[in-house]
Amino acid sequence: MRDDKCYSCGRSNPGLWGFAPLLRQLGADLGFVPFTIGASSILYALTLLMSGNELQTVAGGINFLAPSTRSLLLFGMTGSYPVYRFGWWWTVLSASWLHGSLLHILFNMMAVRNLGFAMADLVGPSRTVIIYTISGVTGFLLSSTVGNVYTMGASASICGLLGAMLHYGRKSGSSMIHTYAVQYALMLVVMGFAIRGIDNFAHAGGFAGGYAVSAFFNPLTRERGDHMLAAIICLVVTFLAIVYSVINGFSVGLYR
Repeated sequence: MRDDKCYSCGRSNPGLWGFAPLLRQLGADLGFVPFTIGASSILYALTLLMSGNELQTVAGGINFLAPSTRSLLLFGMTGSYPVYRFGWWWTVLSASWLHGSLLHILFNMMAVRNLGFAMADLVGPSRTVIIYTISGVTGFLLSSTVGNVYTMGASASICGLLGAMLHYGRKSGSSMIHTYAVQYALMLVVMGFAIRGIDNFAHAGGFAGGYAVSAFFNPLTRERGDHMLAAIICLVVTFLAIVYSVINGFSVGLYR
């Protein structure tokens, strides 16, 4: 169907310009969860490869298989130094896709799997991508502004999904969803203070960003075609940020 508007519900571009049947084959999340896990895993492998003899391989610790600072900066790690000292503002987009150790990426990808499918069902896959992207930006902007020198990881975006879920629970009146979101958030708060090295400011900024984006979109309404366009733009801009970070990293001499 290529009609501009659904005759029954008024939804804009109900057939998504003829691509709806193809997109449905990707699943209810339109491939968001496997894409995020796959892309993050590939980037993690590349940062390990670029670490060379600087790779941390001490078994049993939280930093097992930790990429070097140089390799993480090359692919777009953010923080107060990259953003405010070096002027690498695009890293607030790229940092959500990078991870500092094997445990770091394992825990974060488990959370993406737990929350990603749920949020795609609740608010739609396109709005889930938008929330995930913008939450990473707001989380890392807050973290960089308060002075965290280096930071990265999907947890700011994950907290954004959680913030959006909390808003959905309150907006819809679903006590089950609201309770789940509160319990999950409390667990992250406890972990944030119990485990050294967790960026609580990125978590807080991401949570607030996700809640705000959900409120802006009104998650109880149907997704529209322009939501998908915005989601695609988010992914493209993020990809360009990572590519530009690598180009910039080589140009400034991170690797010679």
